[in-house]
Amino acid sequence: MMYAIDEILWAAQLASIVEVCSKKPGNVHINRSFHDTNPFDFFAGAVALGSAFQELDRLSVGEIVLESIKARAKLTSANVNLGIILLLAPLSKAALCCDNDSDTEAIRNSLRGVLGSLSESDAVKTYEAIRMSGAGGMGRVDLYDVNEMPQGITLREAMAAASDRDSIAREYVTDFSITFELSLPSFADALERGLRLRDAAVQAFLTILSKVPDTLIFRKLGWEEAVEISGKAFEVLERGGVMTERGRKSIHNFDNFLRKKGNKRNPGTTADLVVSGIFLYFLDAIHRGLIRDLVTRW
Repeated sequence: MMYAIDEILWAAQLASIVEVCSKKPGNVHINRSFHDTNPFDFFAGAVALGSAFQELDRLSVGEIVLESIKARAKLTSANVNLGIILLLAPLSKAALCCDNDSDTEAIRNSLRGVLGSLSESDAVKTYEAIRMSGAGGMGRVDLYDVNEMPQGITLREAMAAASDRDSIAREYVTDFSITFELSLPSFADALERGLRLRDAAVQAFLTILSKVPDTLIFRKLGWEEAVEISGKAFEVLERGGVMTERGRKSIHNFDNFLRKKGNKRNPGTTADLVVSGIFLYFLDAIHRGLIRDLVTRW
C-alpha cells in the first residue's frame, strides 16, 4: 500500500513540531526565543503546511514551496520554515509517487525521479517563495541570482549553483544524502538506544552538525567559524551528548556559546535537516500504525 496524503502531511507537521520542541543548542526551541522569532512562529509554520500538502497530488514541487510560504505568511511574518519546506516538498512528492514497497529506500528511488523532473517553472515559483521569505539562502551569484527571475534553468540546476554554500541546495544534487545517510539513521539510532523523542532530536542535531558544518553560520560568519562549531559539536558527542550528565553539561555550555554574537551562530540549516530525517521516520511509523506508541516517549 502506498503512502496516503494524510500520512505524509501528518509526518511533515509532527516532524516540524518535534524539532522546535526539542532543546537544540543555539536554536529557537520550546523554552528559548530570538528577539524576532519564538516557538509559536514555528508552530504556525507547521500548521500552514496543511494548505499545500493536502494538494500533493495536484501541485508541483515549486508550487508546494510557494503555496506553503504564502500560507505561512498569513500566520506569521517570521521566516521560520523555508528550509524545511524546500526539503519536505520533494520528499513528500517522492513518498506519494512511491511504489507498493513503501520504505525509505523506495522513497529515495522515487525521489531521484522527482528531482530529475524538476522544471523551469519549479525554479520560478521557488525563487518567488525565497524572495517572499526574505531569506539569505541562495544569495547572489554570477550565474543565477535569486533576486531576479530565473531564465532557462530548472530548479535542480539552480540548486546545484548554490550547493557549495547551502546544504539544503546540496541535497537536491546528492539525492538527499544528508537526510537519508545521516539525519534519519542518527535519529533512529538514538531512539533505539532508548532516548525520548525530544532527546533523540537533539542527538541527531549534534551528529549532523559534527559532520556537516552549518551553512547558515558559514554565510554569516565564514567557513572557519562554521568548521570550529562543528568541532565543538563533535566534542559534545564525545562527552556523551544527551546520554550522559557530562554530555548534557557540555550541551548547556555549547548552547551559551552559540547564542553569543547576536545569534549569528545559530545552526539553523542543521535544524532543518533534522526535520527531514524525523519526517521519514514518522512517515514510516504512521504508515505502520506505530506512531501512537512512539509519541508516548516524548
